[in-house]
Amino acid sequence: MAQLKKSANFKGVQGPLVTIVMDGVGIAPENEGNAVYLASTPTLDMLMKNYPMVALKAHGTAVGLPSDDDMGNSEVGHNALGAGQVFAQGAKLVSNSIESGKMFNSETWKKLVASCKGGTLHFIGLFSDGNVHSHIDHLKAMLVRAKADGVSRVRIHILLDGRDVGETSALDYVLPFEEFISELRGDCFDIKIASGGGRMQVTMDRYEANWSMVETGWYTHVLGEGRQFASAEEAIKAYRAETGVIDQDLPPFVIAEDGKPVGTVEDGDSVVFFNFRGDRAIEISKTFEAGEDFDRFDRKRVPDVFYAGMLEYDGDLHIPSHFLVNPPEISNTMSEYLVNTGINQFALSETQKYGHVTYFWNGNRSGKFSEELETYMEVPSDVVPFEQRPWMKCAEITDALIEAITSGKYKYIRCNFPNGDMVGHTGSLPATKISMEALDLQLARILPVIDSVKGAAIITADHGNADEMYELDKKTKAPKVGKAKTSHTLNPVPMIIYDNFGADGYEVVKDGEYGLSNVAATTVNMLGYEAPDMWDKSVIAPKN
Repeated sequence: MAQLKKSANFKGVQGPLVTIVMDGVGIAPENEGNAVYLASTPTLDMLMKNYPMVALKAHGTAVGLPSDDDMGNSEVGHNALGAGQVFAQGAKLVSNSIESGKMFNSETWKKLVASCKGGTLHFIGLFSDGNVHSHIDHLKAMLVRAKADGVSRVRIHILLDGRDVGETSALDYVLPFEEFISELRGDCFDIKIASGGGRMQVTMDRYEANWSMVETGWYTHVLGEGRQFASAEEAIKAYRAETGVIDQDLPPFVIAEDGKPVGTVEDGDSVVFFNFRGDRAIEISKTFEAGEDFDRFDRKRVPDVFYAGMLEYDGDLHIPSHFLVNPPEISNTMSEYLVNTGINQFALSETQKYGHVTYFWNGNRSGKFSEELETYMEVPSDVVPFEQRPWMKCAEITDALIEAITSGKYKYIRCNFPNGDMVGHTGSLPATKISMEALDLQLARILPVIDSVKGAAIITADHGNADEMYELDKKTKAPKVGKAKTSHTLNPVPMIIYDNFGADGYEVVKDGEYGLSNVAATTVNMLGYEAPDMWDKSVIAPKN
């Protein structure tokens, strides 16, 4: 049993140590597109001015993604924060599996192909190259292989992005893809887009916040119920003209010929959900695999299909039962070490990020390492557009956090404030400024309470978002005012050490190159322990 060793160099905080994750709050140039800069945030400004801060890399190779062109995200960010190490993540795992041929030699792929002989192979997933939940190149590779393996009929159900890529970029993917599949199409290979809709309207709910999204997806993809169009292009253009919404909010659509859907899911078909990220893939996977006791909505008809995910989205609950690529095996996480050392922990967020401070933080583990030593608390999120209530549940999170800090029960506490990320994704600069101001008010409440129990805090983030609310000009890097950006950023994030009682015993080494994985070693040092050798280095060092 791996335990932490007491440190001879670090005394450790007297009170609890609190990690505050300001989700989606990066460090970026101070300009008219930076909601973090534009918002009135006196507490955060004070922290940045008066307390030690280092910038952490939160994207690309620093969080296990294939290249530094890849934006970070909350899943891989919390994996790195909680593990203290960098593990190859979904996109890279899938790409490697495709390139090596391992995916197509897997028993799951062979069964997908065999199970749809005489039927249809369906692909459902996020349709872009955002590389946060999926990548269109993975889909293309599977389509080419399906044809080579003798599959005769394929239907694709596209979830439009506009969140991890440009907010109105859907046709930039749909039109070239239509050309791609037209070249694949032949007398023995029938392939078409069958249905779709915006990712925030159809199928991709997470943490059971809004099952009606999944219900809509089921009726659209599986049953073929909904407004009919001749093509995805026609649907996108019509909805944009009628609603004015961005891609992620486009309503569902069904592609039909002669009044009949071209791609309902029937008995004897196979289905692949090709997202590699787990949080927005679990509910649709449950819906396909659940038995008669499924009670989230009336599925009306449940076809007998072979269903597989790109990865196993929940390693403890084994969702889904079949998957194409093994997820990263994350071991030796901070929570496991703290539990084995007998340290009580408290993890807190609202629904939108609850899974991040629990499941992803603990290395994609849904269960606790110890029921006795770990306490989780979820504040239910509102089911409203985030720009309409940009403060979200930050005050309620703070209420619970203060209670945990003053309870005397917990030596280590972590929480996530989702505001900067969830509101930043809407593309609304005014709402995102409000979200940052709401968060700052809560920081002002929290810090005196930490001081009252002689505790300390690490205030950080998992990736950027609110810091870049307009698309940037590729040449000048200046914000394109009015061109909303809804995706994450490539910017670093802050790591602020707030310690008014023990900071004289160590120094922050500011000249290092750090990523999110350096937070774990820093945490255990501040708790008075040595970090395990396999973790990335701490940002603090004992004073001579």
